[in-house]
Amino acid sequence: MNAYKAPLADLRFALYDVLECERVFSRLGFEDTNRELMDAVLEECARFAETVIAPLNAVGDTHGATYDKASGKVATPPGFKEAYAQFADAGWTGLESPVEYGGQGMPHTMGTAMKEMLHAANLAWANFPLLSHGATETLFHHGEDWQKQTFLAPMIDGRWTGTMCLTEPHCGTDLGLLKTRAVPNGDGSYAISGTKIFITAGEHDMTDNIVHLVLARLPDAPAGSKGISTFIVPKIKVGRDGAVGDANAVRCGAIEHKMGIHGSATCVMNFDDAQGWLIGGPHKGLMAMFTMMNGARLSVGLQGLGLSERAYQNALRYSRDRLQMRALSGAKFPEKPADPIIVHPDVRRMLLTQKALIEGGRLLGHHAGLLLDISAKTTDAAEREQAEALLGFLTPIVKACLTEWGVECTYHAQQCFGGHGYIQEWGMEQLARDARITTMYEGTTGIQALDLMGRKVMQLKGAGLQVFLGMIGEFCAAHADDAALAEFVGPLGELAREWPQLTAQIGQRAVGDADEIGAAAWDYLFYSGYVALAYWWARSVAAADASSQPQAFKDAKRETARFYFARLLPRTRTHVAAIASGAAPLMRLHADGFGD
Repeated sequence: MNAYKAPLADLRFALYDVLECERVFSRLGFEDTNRELMDAVLEECARFAETVIAPLNAVGDTHGATYDKASGKVATPPGFKEAYAQFADAGWTGLESPVEYGGQGMPHTMGTAMKEMLHAANLAWANFPLLSHGATETLFHHGEDWQKQTFLAPMIDGRWTGTMCLTEPHCGTDLGLLKTRAVPNGDGSYAISGTKIFITAGEHDMTDNIVHLVLARLPDAPAGSKGISTFIVPKIKVGRDGAVGDANAVRCGAIEHKMGIHGSATCVMNFDDAQGWLIGGPHKGLMAMFTMMNGARLSVGLQGLGLSERAYQNALRYSRDRLQMRALSGAKFPEKPADPIIVHPDVRRMLLTQKALIEGGRLLGHHAGLLLDISAKTTDAAEREQAEALLGFLTPIVKACLTEWGVECTYHAQQCFGGHGYIQEWGMEQLARDARITTMYEGTTGIQALDLMGRKVMQLKGAGLQVFLGMIGEFCAAHADDAALAEFVGPLGELAREWPQLTAQIGQRAVGDADEIGAAAWDYLFYSGYVALAYWWARSVAAADASSQPQAFKDAKRETARFYFARLLPRTRTHVAAIASGAAPLMRLHADGFGD
């Protein structure tokens, strides 16, 4: 009963009318990526998402990935392998990848649109190719020439997939504690030994080879994170000449039994003197891995967005069909035995909350994709520096806010169904379960908050924040005399003045107590997210007014923006109050006071 239809109209509005991607792509040298090509990509990806993998969403949840202990092999749910073959054959695995290694060389922004649709259609399936793109980016930016020649082509054309192997049983986010070791073999390769957990797509039956990027320590490695190196460890050995050899000493020891994303294989991976190749230089592993990790964080943000969209579509359809009670102000459909529940204010509150967070969040997420293109392609050094600073600032906001809002949106969608939202056959409880993991993997929400507050704001002196404030200031100045936008420009301008003041207050308190950073981080992240969406909603109304969109579309944008400013943006007041309370309410209670 649960279906998905790619939101092409709003995707086109976001890409063409608000972000003006055609103009930006032309300036960056993507001359061939015109609207005709972009439309073709969007429509074909929508077809694949809607007709091939969306129908497998419930199948994956019911059957799950299965593990054979005797062989260490993992079987994907029925239909997953065949769908991946279609995906690879159609060239989707190399959409954003360099042409010189067999990719299509399209902008990252188009890959962002693709990922949103895939994640919405079938999150568990989309997890299998997800990390391959990050692995190819890492190889492209940090690999030696022979490594690029050997590994990139088969990964880009989909014959091989990739993973990111960081977490170990005794250490999660604190990678400085990892114990996996790498010992030189004397022939340029290394023997990798250790255990990694929570490895998405660490083992599966979709491809013959899986290229693991593994964090490990060399014998002379200094302690902590400064002693981490990254190694290429394929499931099947691959020599410097590209020759494929025997099975490597890499084995899946188990797969996790999870709350959601049952069709996605979350593996325990054991490396027992497995042959690996150093990438990125000795003790420089985090530099290489962050290339992959930051891309994955943006992609996980899109997972939250995609799940929100699918949940909203089904809740909206149900709310239009479900008859229950009469509207308090009088029957709206007197010819029917009861009114559809969409007439009731509380149902509208839940639907509008989803719509506002999804459509605003879509611009937040796709703007990050556009920043990737600008930083990669611009010839203006100052523009590149600004794009990279802003992207770094926005990455934890995209990851944390879009996933937390994904949990909120799938919850509201379930509520719209009432008791049926709890019943498996409607598919809403699966979306709610699947959404929950997005707030955890690739760094929990708390980790994203610390990254934003501690590194991107305090350590880097708010370079990205200043770029964003400049964007807001430019928009407000351009529309200062526009009466039709005054209801949005005024509050947005006030927030733009408050944001740096709030930041400075936290920094001043942190001088005397370092815990003030951690105490403020979570609230500061969501304050930033809500202000960011206020900017994108104001821009959406301006773009809609200036566009050739139907009047009904323009009216819907304006009314949704009004709802956002009236009902959701005031959440910033709670976050400001919490930040003002400081660290004391969190830190005064002694550890013993929490109970036994």
